[in-house]
Amino acid sequence: MSQGFSAWLRSPAAREYFFSTHFWGPVANWGLPLAAIADLKKDEEVISGSMTSALACYSLVFSRFAWRVQPRNYLLLACHATNATAQIIQGARFVNYFYFGGKEKKDGLNIEAAAQKVTPA
Repeated sequence: MSQGFSAWLRSPAAREYFFSTHFWGPVANWGLPLAAIADLKKDEEVISGSMTSALACYSLVFSRFAWRVQPRNYLLLACHATNATAQIIQGARFVNYFYFGGKEKKDGLNIEAAAQKVTPA
């Protein structure tokens, strides 16, 4: 298998692929999922629900496009599937924080911690 791949790398088809938009478009687009993955560690207070849902829908639509286009663009599919997954997780964090009591729990913990610092034990 490695010999076949090595032979393909030296072929004109490989050069054509690496110098096409089928390769560089998805490579440039990987900034979106990498930023989304990095944002998973940030505080829920800064999550934009509308932007998260827009990016999730965008990536779901383009995941389908990458699968349906001929020839299939697996690199673009992986990029958008990763971004859609990260955005859906981010959206779940947003909904949990703002609509299912995550904010109140966090504020309650902060108030209790501050009260313990002030009140002698």
